[in-house]
Amino acid sequence: MQPWQIKALELEVSVLKHLDGFVHEHALHFLIGAIYLLLALLAWVLSGALRPKGGKPTTHVGPVFFIHLSGPPPPPQDTFDPFPPPHHSAHCDHDDDYWE
Repeated sequence: MQPWQIKALELEVSVLKHLDGFVHEHALHFLIGAIYLLLALLAWVLSGALRPKGGKPTTHVGPVFFIHLSGPPPPPQDTFDPFPPPHHSAHCDHDDDYWE
């Protein structure tokens, strides 16, 4: 690591230590200041700060309306019968009468 990188890291640690102490001692003032700064940033952005500058026209997209044309109604679905009638297959020669 280069000596200037070490010096930069020491400076960063020192600044963060002082900032931590300030936030710890003056938390309410720091919070109010941060809120005012964020509100100012929001107002600046919403006022058009990020719009492209210059003579280039921006692309405008016009409104589009979709009209849904319904087709024939779907066929009714079969209702589910939880107790269907018993099924007797043609290859079975007994009536499931086990009590005789």
